[in-house]
Amino acid sequence: MLMTVGDFVVQRLRDWGVKQVFAYPGDGINGIVAAFGKADNDPRFIQTRHEEMAAFAAVGFAKFSGDVGVCLATSGPGAIHLLNGLYDAKLDHVPVVAIVGQTARTAQGGSFQQEVDLHSLFRDVASFLIDVTVPEQLPNALDRAMRTAQAERAPAVVIIPNDVQEQEYSAPKHEFKYIPSSPPSRPSSSVVPALDDVRRAAEVLNSGEKVAILIGQGAREAAEEVHAVAELLGAGVAKALLGKDVLADDLPYVTGSIGLLGTRPSYEMMRDCDRLLIIGSNFPYSQFLPQYGKARGVQIDVDGRSIGMRYPTEVNLVGDARETLRALIPLLEHKTDRSWRAKIEADVERWWEVVERQAQVPADPVNPMRIVSELSKRLPHNAIVTADSGSATNWYARLLKIRGNVRSSLSGTLATMGCAVPYALGAAFAQPDRPLIALVGDGAMQMNGMAELLTLRRYGIRCVVCVFHNNDLNQVTWELRAMGGAPKFEESQTLPDISYAAFARSIGLQGIEVNDPAQLATAWETALAFDGSTVLDVHCDPNVPPIPPHATFEQIKDMTEAVLRGDPDAWDVLRRGLQTKIQELLP
Repeated sequence: MLMTVGDFVVQRLRDWGVKQVFAYPGDGINGIVAAFGKADNDPRFIQTRHEEMAAFAAVGFAKFSGDVGVCLATSGPGAIHLLNGLYDAKLDHVPVVAIVGQTARTAQGGSFQQEVDLHSLFRDVASFLIDVTVPEQLPNALDRAMRTAQAERAPAVVIIPNDVQEQEYSAPKHEFKYIPSSPPSRPSSSVVPALDDVRRAAEVLNSGEKVAILIGQGAREAAEEVHAVAELLGAGVAKALLGKDVLADDLPYVTGSIGLLGTRPSYEMMRDCDRLLIIGSNFPYSQFLPQYGKARGVQIDVDGRSIGMRYPTEVNLVGDARETLRALIPLLEHKTDRSWRAKIEADVERWWEVVERQAQVPADPVNPMRIVSELSKRLPHNAIVTADSGSATNWYARLLKIRGNVRSSLSGTLATMGCAVPYALGAAFAQPDRPLIALVGDGAMQMNGMAELLTLRRYGIRCVVCVFHNNDLNQVTWELRAMGGAPKFEESQTLPDISYAAFARSIGLQGIEVNDPAQLATAWETALAFDGSTVLDVHCDPNVPPIPPHATFEQIKDMTEAVLRGDPDAWDVLRRGLQTKIQELLP
């Protein structure tokens, strides 16, 4: 049988071990779509509801598998829709390959239907970008896209005009100006810094009395080594949000998240430390790191471009986190004075007591903190949790206790709304035996999540989608109040009301509605036990303030000023904010 370019694309993806492609069809990719049919849907064509969701699902797959996520979209609007998901991949350093259709070559340059300058569109987001204009280009183009995505942990884009897809495939010749390609393979290597640099790092760390460690997603394969370093140095470990699942939160020296959505122990540890070790993190908010000159710093990162960007580190080690720490550990001295560690552990224990009390503060009708608090008590130790962008991220960051082998992620750098449900979709194909939980605000749910529930149903995916239902674009509302001191602008912030549980039931999923905090425990248990997807629709209070736990009473002062200006919601907000801070201060 004649092999077309489309057939070769599908076969080459299969050779690379790709099991599924997240996609939406269109006539710009008809030749490739037809090839999936001829190949008995191997790899599997996973039809999302929108191309942006296909890109997000590919990101979710890559985050939770470590492999390249692949997405496919048609020309013009389909390609444009991929862009947000691909930027999410770029900024969170995730390997994704996008295969995109284009107008036929004979029509290009003629303002033909759906003709878009795709090179201008993708130039900034793609680490590798190529037009396939003749069949002989294809092996090298596709293989190089896969290899570049893996090597640079970044998106790559392959553009194939629809007339090329239908041409007979012809391999590159052994002739001048033809480019061959090697068979698909996944070579592995570890970069280790020079031993002299490792010795210098050890000298810096050994000379300190109050060592703080900050880890990000780059430390994920080095959890045991991070633990060993923390034990030797008597250090505490704070986690950037993308590294939230690297170490469990039931370890007494783990101070939790850092930054605007972080914990008080992380804030105070960074404020008071005299040595800082950064491992696999490009955490951008340097104001939450030690004052410049107060702590001597060491940074470990596999990407030399990220070294020294966030803190003036004294010793910079470019290398794989695990192998670099293995070289460092024998050079570290065990600190006999454990007073710094003892303080950190006491602060952490106190923190969890405080946030649990805060979660129990009455609200109208449900305190959003309690939603995550109740989940934490019941979270399966092999679960995958995805979190969307919005006020729900605050509660995920501070209250979700990572235990066992729990994995979790969110849009850490782009902070885009609408990613949690398609992330969970991708995770379902990355690790199909794990329970899935997506934590989603109602704004993100209306933006993307509701439609993608249909995809969860279509593929029989077991997932709990928990909606923080407050009829408010709550994060922006709080930013207006806390940063600008402005009252809530109803036209901008208020969402149309809908029953997410009823919507779920209308499409054949389980829907559970919660209006009373006493119902939460049973609701979570029912949802987690269900053999299918559940929408947990929790009506929660938009006036529970996500006050940074490290803050003074400055934000309370802003709320007081809002009361005096006549903000109709401000008095209730002030009351709840004060109640939350008082809970924190109580013995």
